[in-house]
Amino acid sequence: MKNNELEKSFTHELADTVDYIPGSVVMKAILKKKTGTVTVLSFDTGEALLSKTSPFDNFIQIIDGEAEIIINEKSSTIETGQVIIIPAHARNIVKANKRFKMLSTIIKSGYEDISI
Repeated sequence: MKNNELEKSFTHELADTVDYIPGSVVMKAILKKKTGTVTVLSFDTGEALLSKTSPFDNFIQIIDGEAEIIINEKSSTIETGQVIIIPAHARNIVKANKRFKMLSTIIKSGYEDISI
């Protein structure tokens, strides 16, 4: 199986790691471990990831363009440089009213009951 992770110890332009493809959502996992994943995605105009839930928080950073993120039926427009956290177990939709690229970071550990 081919390892698609970014080469370690080198700098990378995050927005250049995936291209826009007409009529498509493109995903590239740049780090994939048992404890979580870091993925770069590009969305062409009109594309979406349909309604879903995850047992983990998802940290989203827009790295190019503008996304519509709907969390539990509340819509937010997120632009380049902005971030949003999709909470664990929240129903969410990611939509491209305009094309955009995003970084998605999911950490699968640390959900144990921790007292602060």
